[in-house]
Amino acid sequence: MVYTITLHLYCNDKPDSVTRLKAKLVEAAHIYRQDQGTVVRLVMQDVKDPKAFTIVERFEKEESQKFHLENPYWRTFDPAVIPLLDRPMDLRRHEELEVTA
Repeated sequence: MVYTITLHLYCNDKPDSVTRLKAKLVEAAHIYRQDQGTVVRLVMQDVKDPKAFTIVERFEKEESQKFHLENPYWRTFDPAVIPLLDRPMDLRRHEELEVTA
């Protein structure tokens, strides 16, 4: 069963924060997509509110996220992203349901 994490981020009002956040999220996606056990990592920006972002990470199984957490890049993510946010990140963990035809 695929294990999924969604992370919702909301950018602050500082002039260059949206641009900086977007760049960091795209950079992270390029790196994390290469982690063992990662099925996909999607980065999305809300169509009506450009300060709202969502990341969707799908892993082969829950244990696969250990490769993500052990990636040296992980330690750089929060220090770069948190100062750009208006509120705490909203992280949610999901197990996908089997959908049969």
